[in-house]
Amino acid sequence: MEKYRTALVLGAGRSGRAAERLLLAEGCAATVLAEETGTLDDLFRTLESQPFEVCIASPGFALSHPWMEAVRSAGVPLLSELELGWSRHPGRTVAVTGSNGKSTAVKWIRDMLRLAGRRAAIGGNYGIPACEVVMENRGLDWLVLEVSSFQLETVRDFQPEVAVLLNVLPNHLDRHGSMDAYRRIKERIFGSAPGGACIVPFDLVPELEAERGWITFGASPEADYFFKNGQIFQGLDAVADLSGTLFDSPILGSCTGAAGLAVARACGVPFSAAEEAARRFKPLPHRLERVGELNGVAYVDDSKATNLSALAAALGACAPGVHLIAGGVPKESDFTFIEEILAERAASIYLIGQVSRAMYQAWNGVCRCVECGTLETAFETARNAAKPGETVLLSPGCASFDQFKGFEERGARFAALFRGLARGSAGAS
Repeated sequence: MEKYRTALVLGAGRSGRAAERLLLAEGCAATVLAEETGTLDDLFRTLESQPFEVCIASPGFALSHPWMEAVRSAGVPLLSELELGWSRHPGRTVAVTGSNGKSTAVKWIRDMLRLAGRRAAIGGNYGIPACEVVMENRGLDWLVLEVSSFQLETVRDFQPEVAVLLNVLPNHLDRHGSMDAYRRIKERIFGSAPGGACIVPFDLVPELEAERGWITFGASPEADYFFKNGQIFQGLDAVADLSGTLFDSPILGSCTGAAGLAVARACGVPFSAAEEAARRFKPLPHRLERVGELNGVAYVDDSKATNLSALAAALGACAPGVHLIAGGVPKESDFTFIEEILAERAASIYLIGQVSRAMYQAWNGVCRCVECGTLETAFETARNAAKPGETVLLSPGCASFDQFKGFEERGARFAALFRGLARGSAGAS
């Protein structure tokens, strides 16, 4: 575990401040610079003023950012805050990355570890910096990390005992440039040396560059762990029954469900504990979160679905008869690849935000589409059309920044609209 005498921290958000606290606690002279209060010239002067042994960069700084280029030009090694925190954890680590489903996966993994009597805590991209977790949770058996591609850009020696790649789908290509580059960054979760449990989708193995003893999951019986009819199989043996849980759908079951059982085995957790954790699992906010039911219609907030693959997964988790609210700022331009699931599950689609015209043109031939503009209009139109037994689903498939500060605000607005509807219905009865 390398200690530092001097360190530069880029970014004064939660991860930057957590790195600063950890470094100061170790006696390191840490200097924090943030774009909100400093300029590139300030950074140049700081780099000239003293030698730094390391630069801890917050994940918001892309490698192409002028500040990162200045640090590299000065010969200062870059290190992810995630790796700094991980390196101070004396126990074992499960790390999960992927385009979709990371937060749900790490929460389930943490829950199953605790049910099995292990001391476990979540950190990383989940919202709690790794440095903060290890400082506030001494004596952990397992550190469970949600890892983003942004964090993986600057890891060096990161080597978790159990590493999971859930999926690689179009996302963040504005930062990473291409799907090949994006996939290579995701592969960095497996570390630079062979060893540990490397858990990947069965269908992705041919595309992976490294040669590892892959543990595979998916829908195919050829995978080491596969989902079928609500159960997870290992070969001919059904090892867990996930029927009736959040993971009981072809998309979630063959991805997060099957991967979770592979993690359980790798961590020495009984399958029964993984199954029980799945039964107790409560969805995270804005991730297939059922906000309520009124007049036989379910209302589900999946505002975290900011790409089309996540939208497709949400539809796959719902029964047919979905009144889908979608739209916002698109992350991709090909809307056609989810047409099959739209035709199968969506009763109608209510489009909002910047991309509504393009989505209308792509999907109106698949099922009925209505351009609504705002979430309020879409909600009102959808609830008037929905019948008992059907679902009004907010799963935008897009970022939210044309109309909201983030997916959290968008989901909160949807929930507030439902509460207003429920109050109005109660007052009228």
